[in-house]
Amino acid sequence: MTAKFLLHSGMEFNSNLFQEKEKVWKSYGETSWHRNWKKVFPASFRELSFTDQLLGDLHRADVHTPCGTTLEFQNSPISLEELRSREAFYPKLVWVLNGKKFKGFRILKSLPDVDDPRLNGFDFCHSDHLSMIRTSEFLYGHGAAKVMNFYHPELKNIPLTSYYYSFCWKQPHRVWYEAKAPIVVDLGGHFLYQLKQRPQVSGDYAYLHMISRKSFIDQYLVSV
Repeated sequence: MTAKFLLHSGMEFNSNLFQEKEKVWKSYGETSWHRNWKKVFPASFRELSFTDQLLGDLHRADVHTPCGTTLEFQNSPISLEELRSREAFYPKLVWVLNGKKFKGFRILKSLPDVDDPRLNGFDFCHSDHLSMIRTSEFLYGHGAAKVMNFYHPELKNIPLTSYYYSFCWKQPHRVWYEAKAPIVVDLGGHFLYQLKQRPQVSGDYAYLHMISRKSFIDQYLVSV
């Protein structure tokens, strides 16, 4: 008898379909980065197959945790159509990206707390240098808004954090900026970097939130 467990509207686990497709998936091959990430989690979490009851499509989750979170480990770019398809299907999805393959990607400087109320009324500049402009000048100024660094009297007393960072990405995979699900970038080492965006009048400002690799993994293993 086929084991089927309804997970949410339109999504069910199908063990028979997984067994039928397993050989096909293995034939595609995977990078060591991909395999090593999956090995962090118990075998019962890995390579689970789900059927879209509405469309009849088969989806395979790299890792699906007991708390209902799906982890997708992405070693290469994907299309916007594929990104939206997966995000529409999995209710709690987290993307983990192999940042070591990003071209022109560098972490730059520590940032202040982007939600510090003292920064209300300011926008971060979209440049490699840590600087800000007044939102009002951007909206109502008759010329270019004045660029201020953190030596400016209005900003110099705002401390920098040890967990928020600016970055540059000279050849970005722009599809990732369209993601609604959380994005975590793996650059190797003991830390991961969640890609976040601060809403701004002058355009959303992308930045990185550094998190411990161990704590990221452990949050999904608490029930094991």
